[in-house]
Amino acid sequence: FGTLDELFEAITLIQTNKIGRFPIILVGTDFWKGLIDWIKETMLGAGNISASDLDLIRIVDSAEQVVEIIDAFYKGHTLSPNF
Repeated sequence: FGTLDELFEAITLIQTNKIGRFPIILVGTDFWKGLIDWIKETMLGAGNISASDLDLIRIVDSAEQVVEIIDAFYKGHTLSPNF
């Protein structure tokens, strides 16, 4: 369950503005579909998250798509230390 722990920890830290936004990318649409459906139906349906929170996650099927997302993100953001 480590991957899920890290996934939800990253989402929560971004959602609560504890850390700056960065790309959260899940690879494998079919693999992640069940979890994403549950998030939409259960968490969003109950009002535990907002629709905009779903925008924190990107789901792709190829390494090329991952690279495109990361490249696009860092073209618009500069890296700076948080200390």
